[in-house]
Amino acid sequence: MTNDAFDDSAQLRLEIAAAAARLVAQDGADYGSAKRKAARQVLGDAPNRPTNRPNILPDNEMIEEQVRQYNALFLADSQPARLFQLRTIALQVMEALQQFHPLLSGPVLNGTAGPHDEIYLQLFAESAKEIHIFLLNKNVVLDMSESPHFKGARYDAVETASFLWKNEGVHVAMYELDDMRGALKAKADGKVLRTDIAGLRSLLAASLADGVPAAD
Repeated sequence: MTNDAFDDSAQLRLEIAAAAARLVAQDGADYGSAKRKAARQVLGDAPNRPTNRPNILPDNEMIEEQVRQYNALFLADSQPARLFQLRTIALQVMEALQQFHPLLSGPVLNGTAGPHDEIYLQLFAESAKEIHIFLLNKNVVLDMSESPHFKGARYDAVETASFLWKNEGVHVAMYELDDMRGALKAKADGKVLRTDIAGLRSLLAASLADGVPAAD
């Protein structure tokens, strides 16, 4: 009985992850909302749906892997070029903001970025005001918001400036210099969550070596 329940939960979790990945790739949904909507699609609204089972919802890593599979199956002719384009623009922005120690994160880093994705950067300065003034002095039109701190809920949210760069959305989260400590450290499984300018240049060079075309 226990094994059957476990197998059923694992299958449901995979189905939810696959449905969420389609929402991410096709509609540009964020992982959280995609996961919730996918769960409703797969489990339905019946009163006895198995939402009370532990770990019935997939984690972000499972959804990310399903996005990779979706891209490989349905977007193989366009997604690599789109990713290269976004990484190229990200490098330009990072070079322009080099004094603030920019780090790239999100889909553009992990390689799953598609037609709806935007660029996510993390900047570090003595004060977020320095970054804000720098961007305003460059005549960049900013939309200000807040983002969760990458170190977790115990830390205050950080100011985030969003703007367009060559018609691509860019979001820069503004951190204090002390937050840089450990920012480039990989997870226990070896997954890299952020990279600097040098790391991004290496990713672009590897794409060119593999013959990935740049998007127009």
